[in-house]
Amino acid sequence: MNPRTRGDLFWGYLMIAPTVLGLAIFHIWPVFQTFYYSFTTWGAFGNYEWSGLNNYETMLTDRLFWISLRNTLVYTCLTIPFGVSLSILAAVLLNQKIRGVTVYRTLYFLPVVTMPAAIAMVWKWLYSADYGLINYLLSVVGIKGPAWLTDPDIALYSMVIVAVWAAIGHNMVIFLSGLQGISSTYYEAASMDGAGPYTKFFRITMPLLTPTIFFVTVISLIGAFQVFDLVFMMIGPDSVVIEHTQSVVFLFYKNAFMLNNKGYAAGIAMVLFVIILIITVIQMKLQKRWVHYE
Repeated sequence: MNPRTRGDLFWGYLMIAPTVLGLAIFHIWPVFQTFYYSFTTWGAFGNYEWSGLNNYETMLTDRLFWISLRNTLVYTCLTIPFGVSLSILAAVLLNQKIRGVTVYRTLYFLPVVTMPAAIAMVWKWLYSADYGLINYLLSVVGIKGPAWLTDPDIALYSMVIVAVWAAIGHNMVIFLSGLQGISSTYYEAASMDGAGPYTKFFRITMPLLTPTIFFVTVISLIGAFQVFDLVFMMIGPDSVVIEHTQSVVFLFYKNAFMLNNKGYAAGIAMVLFVIILIITVIQMKLQKRWVHYE
């Protein structure tokens, strides 16, 4: 290796060193630390001792863990299909040459640049059974609005609505980039063959958009499994319906920071990590069957 090549390597490694150190210290090391803590039991003043598989054995018989896992799965299974479908619809509509399209894109994207806590608080006010705008509008047409956030039968679905609404803007921008990457020659050739808008959409747009759909689905699923802010801000830890709405991440937070049961919380985090990893691997394997690359 000549001196110039060694010099290039030195400066190259020096440039990426801050990023590598940041990843190692704030992302990679905490994973191994959490894995170790999942085999410990914590006491007062930060003291802990090795307890083996006790936390995982407790998890198997913990009713709250299975309830939170069920809530998370229901939340994920609802937000992903609705969120992705509505985002595609919004992207297709806003990809047309219509007047004021930039304004509409901005309006759809506004929730993305808004703090999740602010979104949760605004929707909590909208959902209020006593003075909320939604129930007021329903009362105008003679409909008695439900208790959106205090009825155990609908509280979780109320959060799903907010999650889908908040995700449309972010996903829409990604789908817009995917749509604009599709060559117009496909549509021109289809028009010459007499294809209509619906045929073009389902035979050209959707197949060529599957790589983008796959990417959005993966990141949306990971985000849905980690839902916390909506549960904490809209429902609250003292709510009567918290058991019907709490997610796995909320249960982790509760054990780690409210009950000081950090070993058990670490075990919950590791199980969630494994679940997300397995589902992502399955998605990567199945993409070969439905994702079409040009």
